Amino acid sequence: MKKPIAGLLPFYLKLYDDTQPRLREAFEPFLKTITERFVEHGINVHRAPICRLRTEFEDALEEMEDVEVDCIVTLHLAYSLSMESIDALADAARPILLLDTTMDFDFGMDVDPARIMFDHGIHGVQDLACMLRRRGVPYEIVAGHATESDVIERAARIIRGACAARAFKSSKVLRIGDSFCGMGDFKVSDDILEERLGIHVDEISPDALIPMVEDVTDAEIEKEKSTDRDRYAVEIADEVHNRSLRLGLGLRKYLKKGGYSACTMNFLAFKSAAPPLETVPFLELSKAMARGMGYAGEGDVLTAALVGALNRAFGRTTFTEIFCPDWKGGALFLSHMGEINPEISGKKPLICEKDFPWTGASNPAVITCAPRPGKAVFANLAPGPEHSFRLIVAPVEILDDTTHPDMLKSVRGWIKPQCPLEDFLERFSRLGGTHHSALVLGNRREALVAFGRYLGLDCQVID
Repeated sequence: MKKPIAGLLPFYLKLYDDTQPRLREAFEPFLKTITERFVEHGINVHRAPICRLRTEFEDALEEMEDVEVDCIVTLHLAYSLSMESIDALADAARPILLLDTTMDFDFGMDVDPARIMFDHGIHGVQDLACMLRRRGVPYEIVAGHATESDVIERAARIIRGACAARAFKSSKVLRIGDSFCGMGDFKVSDDILEERLGIHVDEISPDALIPMVEDVTDAEIEKEKSTDRDRYAVEIADEVHNRSLRLGLGLRKYLKKGGYSACTMNFLAFKSAAPPLETVPFLELSKAMARGMGYAGEGDVLTAALVGALNRAFGRTTFTEIFCPDWKGGALFLSHMGEINPEISGKKPLICEKDFPWTGASNPAVITCAPRPGKAVFANLAPGPEHSFRLIVAPVEILDDTTHPDMLKSVRGWIKPQCPLEDFLERFSRLGGTHHSALVLGNRREALVAFGRYLGLDCQVID
């Protein structure tokens, strides 16, 4: 999980400096509090000088570009003329979040009128928001008192959404083998993915991995095996474990050398039991998600990029599929052949052998586990007509793990939507959701909606 950088941009009015030059000093403790609250919520802050004039805003945003902030957070200390800032903000290559807050919590009927000068930035927010909308500039807004509400926590979530949007638009995805023949829902041409979403795709055959796989040493395998035994419950023969580690470490080197943020594969492309590509790299692809990379099965570049971006911004994100409905329990069973991010597990994950009758490849090692119970978001990125894209966001509850011992060697999980199961399934498919999705642990609904809006996607929430 990346620690996002927020560019805090304080707004002010030159007229106040001309007439009351020492007034701005009173805002320093307030700015310090805002900065400290963001840091408490896992956000690094690059604070710009207080800005009043066009040139000051231009300089501040140019510096934020150099620092590579993930999101511009505006803070109106007082009313500020929108025409001084709008051009610079409209040209900024960063998502924008309006932080609508003030110094005082209580501004009731007994307030000292002197406090007006410290609490009237709200109408500056309204001026700027109107201008951003008129200029077609995407923005988000959160309102509330900085210390007496959850506004900074909400802002931090949205900043993570902005971080995910930036990561998504710079996705570099490796596809191993062709997309699974006949699966149409997630299939989008590589040219459209790059043109519309900024996703770059490289496709290779498994044979391209051979030099890297052959470069893996026995010592590297033993070291990785030792790490596996520390992190996971390992119940597998050395022969099966070794061949998966050799292929996996070779794939890891290929991904690192190519600078990839995500990977997808068609398991049918791994056809032979002959070394050095004698199995399927399920084990390594699960570990890749644990390291923050994106992944999706069957050659699905779109979902792989989604998982990668969300994993980078939020951590604890996995590729998944809805497999079976539990009509009685009102829940959905999630699974896949042998891929899950072990970082989402509620218990120590298991490494075991997976029967693989689909091609001539030898049985692979896989990680199996279930996500930890609690709040999560089920997210789906669906292609639509005329090269459009829709983000479907569904807050869910992850339920307890299996009670059947035979299920422990399967990738698994049960989630319960916030609406009746029948309604969820109908709404999901009316919205055109695909059969490949991401599951993000935690209360990430608002952040994922912001992520989609920053990307210009059609965002739909099922709650």
